[in-house]
Amino acid sequence: MSQMDRRRALKLLGALGATGLATACGGSDGLETEEPLSDEPVRIGMIIAQSGVYKPIGDEMLRGFQLYLDLNDQRLGGHPVDLVVADEGETPESGRAALDQLVKQRVLALTGVVNSAVLLGLRDAVEQAKIPLIASNASPSTLQSVVYIWRTSYINDEPGRALAPYVKNAVGANGRVAIIGPDYDAGRDSVQGFRQSFGESDDRIADPVIWTKYFPGKPDRNAFAPHINQLVSRDPDAIYCFFSGESAVEFLKKLRLAGYRGRIYAPGFLTEGSVLDQLRRPEAEGIVTSLNYSADLNNAANRRFASAFRKAHGSTPTTYAMASYDAAQVLDKGIRIAGADLNPLQLNLALGRVGQIDSPRGLWQFNQPRTPQQKWYLREVKPDGQVLSNVLINELATLG
Repeated sequence: MSQMDRRRALKLLGALGATGLATACGGSDGLETEEPLSDEPVRIGMIIAQSGVYKPIGDEMLRGFQLYLDLNDQRLGGHPVDLVVADEGETPESGRAALDQLVKQRVLALTGVVNSAVLLGLRDAVEQAKIPLIASNASPSTLQSVVYIWRTSYINDEPGRALAPYVKNAVGANGRVAIIGPDYDAGRDSVQGFRQSFGESDDRIADPVIWTKYFPGKPDRNAFAPHINQLVSRDPDAIYCFFSGESAVEFLKKLRLAGYRGRIYAPGFLTEGSVLDQLRRPEAEGIVTSLNYSADLNNAANRRFASAFRKAHGSTPTTYAMASYDAAQVLDKGIRIAGADLNPLQLNLALGRVGQIDSPRGLWQFNQPRTPQQKWYLREVKPDGQVLSNVLINELATLG
């Protein structure tokens, strides 16, 4: 039967009052029953960086969302999808312009947002517009008491919270841990989560945090030099740090050049994405990180996702792509639950009933603050043939 004949048959059965039509939906969990296909498209607005320093993350997020559509006949909840992408840029102001553009186009829902500061800046406008936003990247701990904002990623303090008990045990009773990070929202959240979980009164982390300037782009060649000199002079047994992208590359290169050969612990963004491609083996091997995803997780959902991603893009999927893929899956389930009475308000109510998500990261579900209750994983940078890779070691904790 052709797709068009099938649609007509489903419509005829609906007109005759047929109910309970159940077939495999082709979704990632394979357990959903399929709603009759609809010719009525749903318009989804995606706010991601298409220019500037955050573009590589924005590209990963678009790839993840689009991959879910590719694997599901370009449909969400039985409806064809009209995906409209607006450039987030680098600032809360450019993010707000992207939001305004999409609201004018009467989107059913929103997704994306790379930058924590942008997400925080969009909070009031999203709540006033009453359009659900499935945010799929970083989220500040100060973003609270929201009704229309859901997150498929994490809260910025969670990677540090998950990793701290492991580091505490690894350095032993007499070890010293030096802490360094950029002085902005996400950096402060990451450091605070680590310190609170480790125990702020613990003498092993008693030295003051070394704060650096936040560099959204590539840092100057000597930007980290005075901070690294201060760090190395403390002669720590281990370092906990929070950097990502070009800052991570520059920091690690200069840290090793300064002679530090000790242990490095960090949220997984330190070695995520293209960072390892720019580092030599002595600069990165042995770095231990915590993240809510590892590309080598052995579950059915991840085998499907990672295999399809590598085939489509020739690269290993990142947590950025995974969380955006899950945002599409959440919308798929929510739109199906909302049914015929489909509008932003009904969809937002339906999102509270999507239940467990069979994700590449493992099963997770929304908690009361509309963030994931999920597992966190320990990873270590190791050689994988001729390249370096973040290799899964074990589970750390369930947070959320």
